[in-house]
Amino acid sequence: MKNQIKIDTDYITLGQFLKVAELIQSGGMAKWFLGEYEVFVNGEQDQRRGRKLRSGDEINIPSFGKYTVL
Repeated sequence: MKNQIKIDTDYITLGQFLKVAELIQSGGMAKWFLGEYEVFVNGEQDQRRGRKLRSGDEINIPSFGKYTVL
């Protein structure tokens, strides 16, 4: 089952997503998290905390789960 993250703007950054998904406590932890864990956006590995995520994007973080941006 995929977790769904609803956004009210055109996009959110990967760093913001990690906080909204409650995977990190603060925005400052994003760089550390992306350095420690593999994150896949639409099937491609991406470590850029500024990566723009839009509605329909799928995020897979092995050992944490799969997410869909709505």
